[in-house]
Amino acid sequence: MENLKVYIITGISGSGKTTVAQAFEDASFYCIDNMPMELVPKVLELPLGESAKVKGAAFVMDMRSKTFTNTFVSGVSALEEMGFSPVIIFLEADTQTLVKRFSQTRRHHPLGDEKNLLDSIKSEKQGMAAIRKLAHQIIDTTNFNVHQLKAEIQRLVSKETGFKSIMKLNIMSFGYKYGIPVDADIVVDLRFLANPYFVPELKIHNGESDAVKKFVLENPETKTFLKKYNNLIDYLIPLYEKENKAYLTLALGCTGGRHRSVAISRAVFERLMKKGLNPSLQHRDIDRDIKET
Repeated sequence: MENLKVYIITGISGSGKTTVAQAFEDASFYCIDNMPMELVPKVLELPLGESAKVKGAAFVMDMRSKTFTNTFVSGVSALEEMGFSPVIIFLEADTQTLVKRFSQTRRHHPLGDEKNLLDSIKSEKQGMAAIRKLAHQIIDTTNFNVHQLKAEIQRLVSKETGFKSIMKLNIMSFGYKYGIPVDADIVVDLRFLANPYFVPELKIHNGESDAVKKFVLENPETKTFLKKYNNLIDYLIPLYEKENKAYLTLALGCTGGRHRSVAISRAVFERLMKKGLNPSLQHRDIDRDIKET
């Protein structure tokens, strides 16, 4: 348990602590928001590190807890005595940005009792000044959007733990007669290609059969298409990863989702597997014509 990586996320209200917690969750950390410092040692006594999937623990705490400033230093010392080396991340932003964010979210400031927003922000910054001095990492989120802040945390986590968030890539074949998949990100219509459905000896087979694959993939138009399509996704996938997209579904459709889309989805899948991207493959409608007749 002493080797479990522990982060304490704190800072000014409206500076992005929720976004940072989400980034830690995406990186397989066990996260708790609005955590009283007094309870952190109790949580860390649990067997969190026994699961290989859990990379560490991250606790969000701030002045929402009335005892926060009084218990923070002693709480950190208690964790160190337990063998942990908590990394303290302090988030802040300029006052104008914080006012704008509270106006956009229409939420009350945690210290807003009988005070206007500006007074609440000023009071919190003064109250958190001593905590700020203890931080290992201070992040000014004034000019960050949500995606940039998540990327900053992912870089930090990757540097500290070697963990890299991996976008989950899915290849899906489908039939237009049954509708476009709701979770599709990039959709390609393959109905411009010759259809094996109209070849009697091929009609009864699907795109996973050798005969249909040969018919579809040896078509000169298919070869041209695959060359251009592969170049496109080779260009786009790193850009989606850069934007911290968690899932990317490439959907390829033909009329019934049984022949052309299946064969080409399989070809795309196998190529991406060879590139080490480890995609999944789903043939949504491959047997639907058979089941509904």
